[in-house]
Amino acid sequence: QVQLVESGGGLVQAGGSLRLSCTASARTFNRWTMGWFRQAPGKEREFVAAIVWSDDNTYYADSVKGRFTISRENARITVNLQMNSLKPEDTAVYYCAAGAVAPPGRRSSEAYAYWGLGTQVTVSS
Repeated sequence: QVQLVESGGGLVQAGGSLRLSCTASARTFNRWTMGWFRQAPGKEREFVAAIVWSDDNTYYADSVKGRFTISRENARITVNLQMNSLKPEDTAVYYCAAGAVAPPGRRSSEAYAYWGLGTQVTVSS
């Protein structure tokens, strides 16, 4: 069983930055994809970003492209999400996800087998 632990959420003013991290308890990750999703109150969970462990291929939602950057750290099996120019509409619980996800499904929450408990990000106006 793989466990994912998120950290780095918090409260920030609009225009500010936050960095989220997610560390996985797994020995091998080479064929996996790790991603971030978010869910705001009263809304469905939505895709934010993903990275493929084997080739560093990245995916972003249009709403965060150019503002958020996903990256990974091999030594600790950790994925980071650097969030800049934050907007109030970025307020949500952010979830880390992981799994052996084929390309068509990397933006779909149903394709990920493992999930973290989530970390709250609040952006004030």
